[in-house]
Amino acid sequence: MLIEKVSMLTNKVHIREIDVTREQIENWQSGMLIQEAMPDLSIADREFIQTGATPDEWAALEDEDE
Repeated sequence: MLIEKVSMLTNKVHIREIDVTREQIENWQSGMLIQEAMPDLSIADREFIQTGATPDEWAALEDEDE
């Protein structure tokens, strides 16, 4: 499924293809923990769904902190 999100870190719009179903998204939106609703997704994909941030954006943020 194509997921379009605005990054909470940069306000940029990102679109990623993620192997998730509408039912899984709805379960998470209804209050289920994302790791329970989507147990087969990578941490990066779950983070993207929650925040819209990409791994590169998180890495850049960590670099700024150092």
